[in-house]
Amino acid sequence: MVQDKSLGRRLFIFANYLILFVASLICILPFVNLLAVSFSGSAAVAAGDVVFWPVDFTTKAYEFALEGSQFLQSLWVATQRVVLGTIVNLILMVLTAYPLSKTKDKVMGRGIYMGFFVLTMLFNGGLIPSYLIVVKAGLIDSIWSLILPGALPVYSMIILMNFIRSLPEEIEESATIDGAGPMQILIRILLPLLKPALATVGLFSIVGHWNSWFDGIIYMNNPDNYPLQSYLQTLLLNFDQIMLRAGTDYSELLAQMNVRTGRAAQLFLGTLPILIVYPFLQKYFTKGLVLGSVKG
Repeated sequence: MVQDKSLGRRLFIFANYLILFVASLICILPFVNLLAVSFSGSAAVAAGDVVFWPVDFTTKAYEFALEGSQFLQSLWVATQRVVLGTIVNLILMVLTAYPLSKTKDKVMGRGIYMGFFVLTMLFNGGLIPSYLIVVKAGLIDSIWSLILPGALPVYSMIILMNFIRSLPEEIEESATIDGAGPMQILIRILLPLLKPALATVGLFSIVGHWNSWFDGIIYMNNPDNYPLQSYLQTLLLNFDQIMLRAGTDYSELLAQMNVRTGRAAQLFLGTLPILIVYPFLQKYFTKGLVLGSVKG
């Protein structure tokens, strides 16, 4: 095929590249500024001299962040939540999406079940009923209070269901002829084919659990049980008090770092794990989402 080399075509391509470049800068530059502030001296940050490069380079903010037991404890809680929550999400999504991917003549009441799940995407009981359920279940101050209320992400389950429906039916039919049961088909045949979709919805779960902060503040009475994002939220509001409670001399600490540098360092540390994980799973995004939308 001969590509159109007209002036209009070249201008269109140039405009697309320019828009994407500007959009990328808008996304990247705040992180660069955050990183520069976290490595800058207190006086330079207070004077507004830091933009995209550290001034009076220092690592005191990171030393302060990593010395505090609260940050490391909240990081451990967040890691537990991400690992356990993602595993629970994937298991329930697979077990729900597989039968719902069948036609209604193969699964009795499929339309009723599907309607129920879609209804939960549109309406919920509200904050107070959700809190009362967690209290009555005895989950307050437990890691499971952060996992079980959202154990089945319905939107991701629908993506996975549509991905399964896009697979050729002959695969299951041939396995059934060879004597395989539903669980054998699911575990030994379908799961290897579901890797792109599982990576996609798995990353959704990882990011969702990692970024969630409100439920941690609600369901955790003990601040030691806060996940990282809940701790960072309290940090943004009360960093002065946290610095005052530090074991070092406050005036000496304030000369090396201030509230902005301390917040920037801890916020960047909180974002870093997702920045590391995302590039390894990003390649599955397009494939998983596109294949999952072939059949409605």
